[in-house]
Amino acid sequence: MEKPLPSLTAPHQLAYTYKRSLGPVLGAFFNALREGRILGVRRKDGSVLVPPKEYDPETGESLGEMVEVASEGEVLTWAWVKAPRPSQPLDRAFAYALIRLDGAATPLLHAVDAGSEDAMHSGMRVRARFAAQPQGGIGDIACFVPASEEPDDTSPAPSEGTEPLEILRTPVELDYTYSAGESASRFLRGIGEGRMIGQRCPVDGRVYFPSRGSCPQHGVPISGEAVELVDRGTVVTFSINRVPSPNIDLELPYAAIQVVLDGADTTFFHVLGECPIEDVRMGMRVEAVWKPREEWTDSIENIIYFKPSGEPDAEFASYEDHI
Repeated sequence: MEKPLPSLTAPHQLAYTYKRSLGPVLGAFFNALREGRILGVRRKDGSVLVPPKEYDPETGESLGEMVEVASEGEVLTWAWVKAPRPSQPLDRAFAYALIRLDGAATPLLHAVDAGSEDAMHSGMRVRARFAAQPQGGIGDIACFVPASEEPDDTSPAPSEGTEPLEILRTPVELDYTYSAGESASRFLRGIGEGRMIGQRCPVDGRVYFPSRGSCPQHGVPISGEAVELVDRGTVVTFSINRVPSPNIDLELPYAAIQVVLDGADTTFFHVLGECPIEDVRMGMRVEAVWKPREEWTDSIENIIYFKPSGEPDAEFASYEDHI
């Protein structure tokens, strides 16, 4: 038996901007941070929650009385970060700590720039160092520093005329290494050669495209026959996308489609080009549009999009089981 090639691996990044409306409680908290102040919210029993919550976590009661607390407090517990990642708040070793500010009943999670791990300990006093140019987020507290340090001149710049924050925008990033495995690597190497490779289930003969390591219906490994398919098929379902995406270079609006290739028994996701959205329909016959050969890699991005093939629409009975 031919020995399989090593699995393909590649670095990946999941990145997007998280957005939410703030409302009166969180709006007050983040607007105060821009001014170098820290607010909490008072519960019915008189205790103050920092960061503030819109509802009491124990009783569910609505909360709204904002209270300013000190920018200094006590470290309850901490963890040392020896090698910070690019997206973390400091570019040098630091501690993540739960800090209970004076006047607050609950701790705030933030970074402490202690200088060394030996300097960190539970019970140490720390104070907030505010960003010189606040952006409207928790990063307006640049970090906490030992309270014994001399205060520095890093108070936020005046914010006169600045519109109140109503929407919070937070970049989210996750870096990881993806290992494709034997089956997906076979599929990706095929794409790198301009070939569409699926794989047949040994139980019922269904052809999965893209190929998979195991059959989701029978739970058995799909390690047998590889099946080469053509790069054309039928639109099973679709949706119209009106939101731009940095990795899809298509004029808005465009259709996102589920396609079943000829000879395959499963669908896969791609986008449709060269077709007015009013003409998109279930049963439409489509074919792949490939990048120039010299730009191919082991990636599904070798296919830019699918386009109408000009063939008559497929009969509903030929794809109804895929809806």
